[in-house]
Amino acid sequence: MKLKQNIGEQAIQDVLTTHPQIGEILQQFEIGCISCGVGICQLQDVVSIHGLGVEAEQQIETQINAYLENGDAVNQ
Repeated sequence: MKLKQNIGEQAIQDVLTTHPQIGEILQQFEIGCISCGVGICQLQDVVSIHGLGVEAEQQIETQINAYLENGDAVNQ
């Protein structure tokens, strides 16, 4: 995944603290990191671990990058 601002390399707990909208994007794909108590996984690993396939990963990447660029969560 190529995520803007190197956000993919940040721990998911830090990403969700700063950008809760990214948690909403992940929930659309049934990735429930919001409720995780550990939260040390990198965002890019969280997405790949769920094995959603290339198309879903691209949709997540597109939505997160659009959010980071525009400040709005994008539903596709």
